[in-house]
Amino acid sequence: MRSSAFLYPWDVLGDPDAPARIADLGVDGVTLASAYHSTRALTPRHPRSRIVTASYAAVYYPPSEETWAGRTLRPHRQRWVDSEDAWGEAAERLSAAGLEVATWVVLAHNSRLGGENPDSTVRNAYGDRYPWALCIARPEVVEYCATLAGEAGARPGAVGAELESCGWYGLAHLHAHDKIGGVRLDGAAQYLMSLCFCEVCEAGYAEAGATELAAAVRGALAPVWAGRVEQFADEWSGVEKLLGADLAAVTLRWRKGRARAVQQACLSAVRDAVGAADFSVLLHADTAAHRVGANVGVEAEWLLGEGGADGLVMPCTGAPAVFPDVPGRTFAANFTVVTGMGGDPAVMPPPGATELRLYHAGLASEEDLAVVRRSLRP
Repeated sequence: MRSSAFLYPWDVLGDPDAPARIADLGVDGVTLASAYHSTRALTPRHPRSRIVTASYAAVYYPPSEETWAGRTLRPHRQRWVDSEDAWGEAAERLSAAGLEVATWVVLAHNSRLGGENPDSTVRNAYGDRYPWALCIARPEVVEYCATLAGEAGARPGAVGAELESCGWYGLAHLHAHDKIGGVRLDGAAQYLMSLCFCEVCEAGYAEAGATELAAAVRGALAPVWAGRVEQFADEWSGVEKLLGADLAAVTLRWRKGRARAVQQACLSAVRDAVGAADFSVLLHADTAAHRVGANVGVEAEWLLGEGGADGLVMPCTGAPAVFPDVPGRTFAANFTVVTGMGGDPAVMPPPGATELRLYHAGLASEEDLAVVRRSLRP
């Protein structure tokens, strides 16, 4: 079974032993970040550093000035890796070690762009903006995501692209000094708090006859803020119970349609940029269409058919993923292999998976990597 490990460019650059170390794990390739959100990352084996602070969402290659000229939403270049083309240099070294390299592109999750352009972000039913979450219903955001997918996804030397947050992003977000855990929000409440009420989304709801949706959401959430927590059979039945089945359906139809639009635009942009039939384009996804976040909710049947995706990368740490039964498509099981992040380096392929993804070879300890090596090279 083909396997690939996630890496950042800084895991490779400045560490001459990194490519051979990764190849020795027994993986076939690497999924290397070309456009990524802000993060603070451990580098447990790097000869010169132990912590890298990527202080804002950035691209790890030289973006085209011609492509982005005059656009309000445009990517920022990274400043913390000493390289003009960190992705290209790291990819070249990994390829020389016999590893296939795919791009890893984060799209609608961008705190810096959201902070600079608040009108382009998700606005909840109370009027609060989520600067980390670009609203994919907005034309300028669709244009930005598609352009970035094409440019960051189709880097020279890449064999494929993996698109993360290619859809709705919502409330859930790892944040510095977070203080939002005082009231427990289950999946249904998370969905309601992730609905967008920017003017574009409000117009979409109004066209469907839901002119008072924001007030309905606030009313539905009032018992949650009071601490009265109900138990629901599943997340979506909870949404329907809190909001009412008719209004819940309006929100899901709108969000599915906007998700389809941005996903098709991004997939087409990558295809156009590459021009090669054997270039694989996968989405990090959740097959529950209402879900939000890095692994966006998708309509799998449409996405893997008319939508044109080659497959899905699905999280398998915790509850096992249920992979769609679609022949000829790639279904990559994404395992967290870092013990300190709650993962398990003893990787066991689940039923229905055709490939493995290992998160994250750069962050893992030597002990974790040794277990991965034994799992892949029994």
